[in-house]
Amino acid sequence: MFTSFKRIFRIGYRSFFRNIGLSIATIFVMVIVVFLATMLFLFNSASQILIADVQEKVDISVYFNEDTLTEEIMEIKSNITNISEVKDVQYVSREQALEKFIERHRDDPILMESLTEVGRNPFLASLSIKAHQASQYEQVAKFLEGDSFSNIVKEVDYYQRKPVIERLFSITAGINRTGITIAIVLGLIAILVVFNTIRVTIYSTNEEISVMKLVGASNWFIRGPFLIQGVIAGILATLIVLLITFGISYSFDSKIKLIAPQISTFNLFISSFWTLLLIQLLTGIGLGLISSMIAVRKYLKI
Repeated sequence: MFTSFKRIFRIGYRSFFRNIGLSIATIFVMVIVVFLATMLFLFNSASQILIADVQEKVDISVYFNEDTLTEEIMEIKSNITNISEVKDVQYVSREQALEKFIERHRDDPILMESLTEVGRNPFLASLSIKAHQASQYEQVAKFLEGDSFSNIVKEVDYYQRKPVIERLFSITAGINRTGITIAIVLGLIAILVVFNTIRVTIYSTNEEISVMKLVGASNWFIRGPFLIQGVIAGILATLIVLLITFGISYSFDSKIKLIAPQISTFNLFISSFWTLLLIQLLTGIGLGLISSMIAVRKYLKI
């Protein structure tokens, strides 16, 4: 069995390099597909880091009427904390809100003068609420706008922030959908290229196939070399993409950090190395095998 496999591999290897022009074209297209699959994975990982970072900064606030007692607000805080969608709730008193405003705008004389003219603390006590996911803020806002809180809640600022929250996540989802669509199209192109490569190889080795059948070679022995060619193309494409990904992640690491300090492309590459390698191998070898099997089944009559 092992001897037969060695022979099959040797024949497939020889045929792959005999048609080197078609093989290079096949590898080139497969490199594009495998590279795109790799970039989709890395982009998804990076976007998850960005989304997590943004979610830490995004929140909604509920403001209470001036005459609302602290005990009432703390009771509402306790109720909100028990909601499954809520990750964290922070109480901000009127005094704390005033201190934050002064700290933020201390260098703006017009605002400081306006605050002095008012003559009192114009800020309201509030609760700053963080949800686990952006899509959950609307449920929290509806809960706070219910009749049970209408006499003490002055405003929930979710609807002012909603367009920004939704826009951010729709952009990410749109990029992911576009990338997946492109990957599918290129995957089909790669299958067609490998398919045609195997078809040409079958036509060019008709005489050899006839000799194999005359000497009693099994169907597997005849089909095997063509499948091996698809696998070789997939492995070579994977190795090329792995080197390209390493170079890109290392070269652009410092540049990406200038835009998004929380993302290190090189660290992302290193930490995801085995997952990346598996994705690349599955994509490359999978494309090679599928297209080879289709071509063999259609054109190799044995």
